[in-house]
Amino acid sequence: MTVTDRPDGAQTSGTPHRIDPARSACVLIGVDDYTYLDSLRSVRHNLTALRAVLTDKEIWGLPEDRITVVTNPRAPSDLVGPIREAAERAEDTLIVYYAGHGLLDRQERQLHLTLPGSAEDQPDTCVRSADVRRAIRDRGSALRRVLILDCCFSGQVMAEMSSADRGVRGGEAAVGTLRGVEGSYVMTSAPRDRPSHAPDPRRCTVFTGALVDVMRQGLPDGPEMLGLHALFVAVRAHIAAMRPEMPQEPQDEDRNGVGGLDFIRNVAVLPSLTAHTGPPPVRRGRTVRWSLLSAAAGVALSLGAAPAVDWWHRAHPAPATGPCSPRAVLLDHSDGLDKEQVNYEPIEGLSALALTSEEPVTALAVADNNPGRLFPLHLGSPFDLELSAKTANTLRRADGSNFPDWYDAEALVVEEGGRTVLVGSETGPAIRRFDIATGKQVGKSLPVPKELRYAPEGSAQMGRGIESLTVSPDGRRLYAGWEAPLATDGDTRGRNILRIQRYTGAPGGAYVPDEQYTYLSGDGLYLAELAAVDDMRLLALERHYVAGLGNTVQVVEIPLENARDVTGEESLYRLPADVFAEREVLFDLADCPAGGPGVVRTTPSKQGNPLADNVEGMALGEEWTDGRYEGWRPLYLISDDNGSTAQITRVYSLAVRLSG
Repeated sequence: MTVTDRPDGAQTSGTPHRIDPARSACVLIGVDDYTYLDSLRSVRHNLTALRAVLTDKEIWGLPEDRITVVTNPRAPSDLVGPIREAAERAEDTLIVYYAGHGLLDRQERQLHLTLPGSAEDQPDTCVRSADVRRAIRDRGSALRRVLILDCCFSGQVMAEMSSADRGVRGGEAAVGTLRGVEGSYVMTSAPRDRPSHAPDPRRCTVFTGALVDVMRQGLPDGPEMLGLHALFVAVRAHIAAMRPEMPQEPQDEDRNGVGGLDFIRNVAVLPSLTAHTGPPPVRRGRTVRWSLLSAAAGVALSLGAAPAVDWWHRAHPAPATGPCSPRAVLLDHSDGLDKEQVNYEPIEGLSALALTSEEPVTALAVADNNPGRLFPLHLGSPFDLELSAKTANTLRRADGSNFPDWYDAEALVVEEGGRTVLVGSETGPAIRRFDIATGKQVGKSLPVPKELRYAPEGSAQMGRGIESLTVSPDGRRLYAGWEAPLATDGDTRGRNILRIQRYTGAPGGAYVPDEQYTYLSGDGLYLAELAAVDDMRLLALERHYVAGLGNTVQVVEIPLENARDVTGEESLYRLPADVFAEREVLFDLADCPAGGPGVVRTTPSKQGNPLADNVEGMALGEEWTDGRYEGWRPLYLISDDNGSTAQITRVYSLAVRLSG
């Protein structure tokens, strides 16, 4: 007797009728960075989006350890090897996906999948589709094998398989067909003699974008469970609706009914697997309404322009929401505070953010211009930001007098009880405690180790001192980060050597310097903010601006458990590698979806992604305990406009899945 899953999660006995995610394996392969062919930036969005929908429990629920993502494999073995490994693991179904340039060997009539070093008319630089099919077919004991190709001329793979079945090129029959498999299914983005399209590098390709959106949105008039062929029919219909000026005709081939097996939950008709008493799911009305077609355009795999896509995007722009990485999803963004005023006082220069409540979301933001001010903010919901601000409290000395014009507040922590805040300023550098109600300083400034001060006492770079501040959930540990390396530390091959000072103490009480840690930033990046995940794990916001290229903004995880205390080290340059804390990129803002034309407001300052700006503040919310993002946490970012018309005060909300 076998056990199978019902759409509601219950199990029934009988003949298996659903592709079981717990016993399947998937390999997603994408090539977007080429030496001799045009780059395909859309492919990276394909991999991120597909991984997200396949692992989403509301859709299919493939376990994280059963999906492998391969980006820019350099050699044929780097492409084929992971397929063989996945085939060994798959008991139910093996799914293999490839996106990149497809080249046609017109002499041999074979489809070649490309690598970063592939070149036209040089088949030895590519991977034959026959070799991919052999890796899928000849390993493991999976009941079913599925191949999905998103590349030009991808339908050629079916012609090859048909020829092999008929005995043409007899050697090919031994290695090149999936039809000898008990159950197989092939889906391709185009016929054997036609290109695939993706005219906009900021979004998925046409084919994969449509496939992802059908899976995310479901079919309102469809059955509770959708099979591969049902998905294919919906994808083909939606692509056809993009007008005949942009022809693209996906193909599919089913062997032994694999395409008719239940595959994913039809989220358009089935209730959620979890009660949404917490944060609501991404709203299908405003944020996903038109994404099926409009998000399906990316760099041209065919190298051609597509007027129809431009027309569609103008009429129905895609929303700026969706995956930024496998562990981060952009939920919303808002410019609602930009160039606004409260009681005739401009809201500008916001350089740090700290949450005060999560239902609804409220926060404090500190301004780094003169005078230093605390703005109470209302953010609304992470899924639907609605921004407003109240009158700011000016930061003053304990006697009520003003600080100098160059106070330069850059970091902020709201202490337990919500009555006091700690503010880090580059002037000094210093960390001071203030009463929120009055804005007056409370007690003495926290001590700053001598080596972290400016010359002549220390070697901190002037104007690049304390830029970030965060406190552990229990309030016992305070972390302060220096924006740039000390003069005695420098950088390692362009990666800045940054110091983080830990303090121990209690909320509202004295904090004293404890241990000091170091890590290497991303290439050319500086530390803008920290957020404590727990006692020994931090998120770091790194950013840098280059004229003509725009802002680079990354959020990374930094575990400190195995990092060494570098207190007392005069210079960190050329220290052993095991001294430095590890750094893992959670997401890059450049990889977040910017939506269709006009969805994200642009400025005169050129940006690689219009979402990017001078992001300086970050705040991490509590973990969601139910709903679509159960186990994930909300993350908020804020950009500093520096009081300039060339920059924007922008708030971003994301869902992030942290390690550990």
